Amino acid sequence: MENKTKIEAPEGMQELRITRVFDLPLELLFKAHAEPKLLEQWMGTTVLKLENKQHGSFVFETKHQNQVVFRAHGTIHAFIPQQKIVRTFEMEQTQIGPQLEFLEFEALSEETSRLNMQVIYRSEQHRSLQLQLPFEYGLNRAHEQLQNIMQSL
Repeated sequence: MENKTKIEAPEGMQELRITRVFDLPLELLFKAHAEPKLLEQWMGTTVLKLENKQHGSFVFETKHQNQVVFRAHGTIHAFIPQQKIVRTFEMEQTQIGPQLEFLEFEALSEETSRLNMQVIYRSEQHRSLQLQLPFEYGLNRAHEQLQNIMQSL
């Protein structure tokens, strides 16, 4: 099955471009990125903190058998409902380092919308470390979960 979430990694650059069309109205797509309980469902992680405002911050954490297996945090630089989120994102316990993420939300019709993401890393090498992880698989799986959960609302 072809992945619906498209990831472009332009040669010689330190960024990723990610796009995904959802069979969801814009409001539901944005809500899935803004409400902690919904984020937890489709990301499969616990939202310890989420301040959706300029200069807000967030902390996500996943545990397995009481051991932290994933923890990420960052600062929200812009939060414009139904339009965009600009944030830093850093996974702990990795060499990837912080990244800058631009999430833009676009209505294509009353029932479909698109998420456009640009992710900028410190270097092409840091981006390469990200791509060595099961990043594409995980992102597609999470976006499928997002689609299914939000369609059921």
